[in-house]
Amino acid sequence: MMKIVIIDDESLAIQIIKEYLAEVPQIEVIGQFQNGFDGLKAINELNPDLIFLDIQMPKLTGFEMLELLDNPPLVIFTTAYEEYALKAFEKNAVDYLLKPFSKDRFINALQKAQKSFAENKKSDFSGLLENVNQSKDILDRVVVKESGKIFIIPTNEIYYIESADDYVVISTSNKEYVKHATMKFYESRLPENNFVRIHRSTIINIEYIKEIQPYTKDTLSVIMKNGKSLKTSRQGSVELKKILKI
Repeated sequence: MMKIVIIDDESLAIQIIKEYLAEVPQIEVIGQFQNGFDGLKAINELNPDLIFLDIQMPKLTGFEMLELLDNPPLVIFTTAYEEYALKAFEKNAVDYLLKPFSKDRFINALQKAQKSFAENKKSDFSGLLENVNQSKDILDRVVVKESGKIFIIPTNEIYYIESADDYVVISTSNKEYVKHATMKFYESRLPENNFVRIHRSTIINIEYIKEIQPYTKDTLSVIMKNGKSLKTSRQGSVELKKILKI
């Protein structure tokens, strides 16, 4: 028996998926949810074998929800946005269904999931998340899971990001958040008009610079509005001057 969870903010989409699944043997729908927060909690509690997942949802997108899962189940995306499904998931998720999808198309996708399930193989989600990370969409927020809570941080509230081994520390005006990610990822996806990498271990938001002082002949000390002093590398000094036009 394959256990299935449906996560979609459209009631009609959930209804259609359930109607199609009702005709398939050895299938059990164990939950249906209309936002990423509830879906995330359900996956961790119910441990489904397969989820039907929308991408654009309130509170938490399908992409963000997957990023917070330690052991993602098989996924079939159900989306109205062709650019997301085709570019990011065609080769990695079990399948994607572009709304509105036909019953035949739905059954075809489900059969792929059943085959993977029968072979006791999960989709390669390390590859899936790598592809998500490789897409060049500019971030307007960062999602962090910490102590069982989920924090959504608008990028315009980020003061700076520092590397910490395999993690990064994201600093705002009053809190630091730790996330498993790379500096390279954020360097390429934060708004380039506001963020600059001043050192191999530091990215700053120029909106929160309070003062800049000479440090060595070729480097600078950047004082942020929260009082933190950050040192540039030689190249970081060049990049900072370039973005500030000084």
